[in-house]
Amino acid sequence: MPDLHLTEDRATDAEIAAIDAAIAAVGIDPAIVFETERLVRGGVHRKNERRHALLPALHALQNASGWISPGGLNHIAEVLGVPPAEGYGVASFYELFRVDSAPDHTDDVIHVCVDSPCLATAEAKIAALEAEGKHVHRSPCLGQCERGSTDAAVFIQGRNGPDSVPADEPGELWDLPQKGEPQLKLLRNIGRIDPTSIEAYIGAGGYKALAAAFAMGAEQVVEEVATAGLMGRGGAAFPTGIKWRAVAAEAGQSYVVANADESEPGTFKDRTIMENDPFSLIEAMTIAGFATGATKGFVYIRGEYPLATTRLQVAIDAAREAGFLGAGIARSSVEFDIEIRRGAGAYICGEETALFASLEGFRGEPRQKPPFPTTNGLFDSPTAINNPETLLNVLPIVLEGGATYGALGTEGSKGHKLFCLSGDVARPGTYEVEFGPTLREVIELAGGARGEIAAVLMGGAAGSFVGPEALDMPLTMEAVREAGTTLGSGVVMVFNTDTDFDAVCVRLAEFFRNESCGQCVPCRVGAVRQHELLVRAADAASQKNAEPEKKMVLNGEVELLAEMDQAMKDASICGLGHTASTAVRSAIALGLIGSPS
Repeated sequence: MPDLHLTEDRATDAEIAAIDAAIAAVGIDPAIVFETERLVRGGVHRKNERRHALLPALHALQNASGWISPGGLNHIAEVLGVPPAEGYGVASFYELFRVDSAPDHTDDVIHVCVDSPCLATAEAKIAALEAEGKHVHRSPCLGQCERGSTDAAVFIQGRNGPDSVPADEPGELWDLPQKGEPQLKLLRNIGRIDPTSIEAYIGAGGYKALAAAFAMGAEQVVEEVATAGLMGRGGAAFPTGIKWRAVAAEAGQSYVVANADESEPGTFKDRTIMENDPFSLIEAMTIAGFATGATKGFVYIRGEYPLATTRLQVAIDAAREAGFLGAGIARSSVEFDIEIRRGAGAYICGEETALFASLEGFRGEPRQKPPFPTTNGLFDSPTAINNPETLLNVLPIVLEGGATYGALGTEGSKGHKLFCLSGDVARPGTYEVEFGPTLREVIELAGGARGEIAAVLMGGAAGSFVGPEALDMPLTMEAVREAGTTLGSGVVMVFNTDTDFDAVCVRLAEFFRNESCGQCVPCRVGAVRQHELLVRAADAASQKNAEPEKKMVLNGEVELLAEMDQAMKDASICGLGHTASTAVRSAIALGLIGSPS
């Protein structure tokens, strides 16, 4: 292609075969198109139609060669019409892609989580694996936080083979702590039916909600969701009914996207759903497509979820075979289908517009708003984007009616909520409650704390610490807002009095430093300076042999941290910059590190 400037490097036959298969799997002919006419708008349009296969192609190349080789990248560039420099820029954006040099090994890479839930056990795990001669990579959160307090989470990135997680047991039903409890609405199927069997799902009441939705009509489905007062469960708490109504009002092609890129440290509820009840997500997405007029849906799932990805694909294939996806769903005139796209390790891609950019084949950088996704979302088209937990709430809403479902919970927090309990609790895991129990009661659901509670991190890395005095705080959106904290994505991470909060906070700052996309200056610089400040303070205090509880004496730099936080809040494009200092500043305020004075 005349406008592409390729190096002399060439892909191997194995790389070409892997790349072409991945591109063909998303419906694009991998044959190289040689354009001889001048590049006009039509040419740009044709290239954009192919570019969304970039992420699947990069995954295939990484798996085949163990890195993003120059020759393999050249082949991707030729097939998709993406300049190699842009392809390199996209590949270098993600944690799971290696771009610097060819690997010095031929086996798998083992990623070990070093974020807060796994921090206490990570180094011992890494040392043991390295002693066995394994190739280990220190990784940000892997979404297995319920395992971290006893054994740091691991993700195995395959080379010429599938990715995997050692704890996965595909042949067994998962042992949900609340399995079989009658009050469950979102987790009712988990641990009770085979997640790979559509017959088991239908036998447990599956697809009754879709039939009810078809019977009431698209407009009424949106009204029921609005009447129920369903708010987004990903942290922003935007009303789902308003979002769906806005998309439905737009003309032309629209999309439904399930944001399953839950990369917030401490969050794993959506993984629980997708691994153990994938048909519920597919049914809920189909209802969303029907209600908004969309005919195409995407699940953007984090790359570190191999079992969830496999089970979702099995469920999509089974639903399509049974007539619940595709054209003429359930002998109706409705058309809707779903594709999966794997992320590649980037926290920022949980932000909806960054997710769109990533799915389209660009770096996962957030976009300015307005315009909003309801008018200009994926592929610049109207898009309804929700996380899996939000979508699952639609099933009982349609079956029971919006008014009935809206009567659950409280006036400002309606329905059921999933919480991710991790850290120093007896039974870490995903728990479902009707909005309203106290923090203490939710911790008791998980068997209570192990040791004396020093603090609880609410909402994950982007949330804030609260002390033991907050244990009687109701877990509702209005109550936590009044208390100056957040529910976020449902993280409840418990820390006992043996915790090294200096190490926890330094790692939180390092996480944001690494995960900032770098697009805007306040976040790009502020996140780095915050991490440097905490490391500098910890080192200085350590050299003075200060007592443990006063080890991180921040001195006059508390004011500097506050100023940087304010600059990031005022001027960052997205929520990452707005919340990068929240947890650290709350730790200082509680006296967990340094001194609040």
